[in-house]
Amino acid sequence: MTTDPSYESTLRELATDRGVLRYHEAGEGPPLLLLHGSGPGVTGWRNYRGNLGFFAAHFRCLILEFPGFGVSDSAGGHPMVTAEQSVTDFLDGLGLDRVHIVGNSMGGIVATRFAISHPERVDRLVTIGGIGKNVFSPGPGEGIRLLMDFTENPTREALVRWLHSMVYDPALVTEELIEERWTQATAPDTLASAREMYGRTAFAARSTAASDTAPYWAMLHKVQAPTLLTWGRDDRVSPVDMALLPMRTLPRGELHVFPDCGHWVMIEQKAAFESAVLAFLTRASTRESTREGSGR
Repeated sequence: MTTDPSYESTLRELATDRGVLRYHEAGEGPPLLLLHGSGPGVTGWRNYRGNLGFFAAHFRCLILEFPGFGVSDSAGGHPMVTAEQSVTDFLDGLGLDRVHIVGNSMGGIVATRFAISHPERVDRLVTIGGIGKNVFSPGPGEGIRLLMDFTENPTREALVRWLHSMVYDPALVTEELIEERWTQATAPDTLASAREMYGRTAFAARSTAASDTAPYWAMLHKVQAPTLLTWGRDDRVSPVDMALLPMRTLPRGELHVFPDCGHWVMIEQKAAFESAVLAFLTRASTRESTREGSGR
């Protein structure tokens, strides 16, 4: 899967009733769970490999590989549903009662839903694009439409068009990136899983079904954890106007927008992202600061 020597050194396995969950672990300290996004050839390792060394100096980092994306065992069912269940299975399996969570795109939605359902288990929450609802821009965004194009007709050209929609700087779309994404994205099981999410028929059916229940973005007022929304100003997958609703309705939410940056904030604005997230995760809580400032 990768020629990176650090890949095997951090890779772990956890047996669960729904199959083996694979993950990467590094560092010591408070547990920090990192959840990846969706899209052709995605893995948790590819989302966060560049950030792991930085955060491992401060936290026990755990990069979970969701079922259905070619690394952990497939659990059957819709990938979004199995992703949510896998978070509970994973934390229970490791005996972790409470964690910080960083979620990229789909991983941010999964993390947010988990924080709504299990408020006692989330200390602080960081999202990278993805959550919220289009306010001014059309939905789905350009990147999602290109993702559906690839899923319906998986060609290298379609993959390259989608990859370019993910970034501000086209130089990030290297031949190495294209090749590693292409290899995994076209594996039969991975492609079948992707079609459950982004095939046009499946996408339309999910949107219709969602209209019968309250969407997660309408329940953001239930998120109790302090939340940092991170966003690329030039995101063409989840345009930045999507941040307006969560920014207003999250009880303890704040927003950091990065310039010259697309959907992959943790990659394209690596140093600035790491600095902002570390400051957020390690600073004293507002309530503690208020007590100290009042002399109590």
